[in-house]
Amino acid sequence: MTALSIRDLSVSYDGSQVTHGISFDVAEGESFALVGESGSGKSTVLRAISGLARNWTGEICAFGDPRTHNIDRAFARSCQMVFQDPYGSLHPRKTIDATLTEPFLIHGMGDQDRRIEAALDAVGLDRRYRFRFPHQLSGGQRQRVSIARALVLEPKILLLDEPTSALDVSVQAEILNLLKRIRREQGLTYILVTHSLPVVSFLADRLAIMRHGRIVELASVQQLRQGSFRDPYSRELRSLTQGQISPPATTHGQSEDQDAY
Repeated sequence: MTALSIRDLSVSYDGSQVTHGISFDVAEGESFALVGESGSGKSTVLRAISGLARNWTGEICAFGDPRTHNIDRAFARSCQMVFQDPYGSLHPRKTIDATLTEPFLIHGMGDQDRRIEAALDAVGLDRRYRFRFPHQLSGGQRQRVSIARALVLEPKILLLDEPTSALDVSVQAEILNLLKRIRREQGLTYILVTHSLPVVSFLADRLAIMRHGRIVELASVQQLRQGSFRDPYSRELRSLTQGQISPPATTHGQSEDQDAY
């Protein structure tokens, strides 16, 4: 089944068109990456899907249900976003409990204690963190809270906008392992935005390579690893990280899954 379908998506900011006719499908349970240099339009696509960029044309559907240009709570329940910066995405004056409770207030949902505790367990945070403030947590712990906030509504799709780029290198592997485990355990669909081909190699099944607001190639991760891209720009992008496509081994003493990044 198709989890997310994008057709002819064009997004504009202040009268300037940023993306041009973007189309792709993501199967249920798949991890799909949007890759490209800064300014290629990959994050703009994610913002249009999430509803943060409303000046778009085309079609966005999750499990066959179209997204409107207005606030769409039903769409948001099935499709949640994890932002790049764990320092900026959490309100500094709200406890973690208040942050995790807010989605329930917005969507009028109950059973919040069970769902919050389940989300904290899923991201590997002890429940005592629930009543701390963001400044009392490390960067990696904050990003775990951001992931937990996305999980409390029990969505089917997670939008991941550079989920590790703002973290210390020593923490990045832990978060990537966490995301891979959560996807496996909960059967989630991922749409990942990143400029890092090693992250794509580890976390994704397929990828779209973007340049100047357009998709220049759709490819499998096997093509990425083998270097069998068709488009010259795709080959050029891969050559910049030649020898780094396979993610490095885990750091000594890492507390997360040991079989990954």
